[in-house]
Amino acid sequence: MTRRLVYSSGLFLTIACTAMTIASIVLPRWVSYSPKDKRELSYGLHTHCSSITGICKPFPQFEDCARDKWSFCSMWRTVGFLISFAVVVELCTLVTFFVIISGGVQRRSTGWTIPCSLLLFASIIQCAGMAIVSFLFDHDERFFDGWYLDNSWVLCTVSWSVLFLTSAGITASALYLPEEGGYELIPDRCYDLEVEEDMYEEEPQ
Repeated sequence: MTRRLVYSSGLFLTIACTAMTIASIVLPRWVSYSPKDKRELSYGLHTHCSSITGICKPFPQFEDCARDKWSFCSMWRTVGFLISFAVVVELCTLVTFFVIISGGVQRRSTGWTIPCSLLLFASIIQCAGMAIVSFLFDHDERFFDGWYLDNSWVLCTVSWSVLFLTSAGITASALYLPEEGGYELIPDRCYDLEVEEDMYEEEPQ
């Protein structure tokens, strides 16, 4: 049976993962170019920044798709959608944690399947986005020596890994932890009164 402490730990880890996912969207640091150990160019999910000019532009633009061998623009926009969608799923997971933690023992003992499913779903979405970026990094000709997977990619990787492990941990606690102590059914007083009345009626006169 899952306990309040297990759900609280899951809530804390999910908040951390949500923050990392949002940071990976905001920071334009998915793939960067540092030819002399100094970042000169970097691609984010929605912006392209240059430390040389000090300007960040929307990305990808039409000229970025001119040599679109691997359908780069479509795949990159897909990653942006997937990671943003993962944030929505993570926020829904936080709501389920709050509802379950604020409920009673019965809700904690039976409600674990919902947050675990959402955590697993969010981790799969982020893993897919990370894998697409890795594929483009390995196969698209625009990424040559000096380019590398940067901080936002790392944040996404850590986020989906922790989400997956959190889902597995809560599932294991639900299946293997003993029942939560300090809980027992309250006797139905009306039922007891009915039983007493029946006993009196059956007594011989």
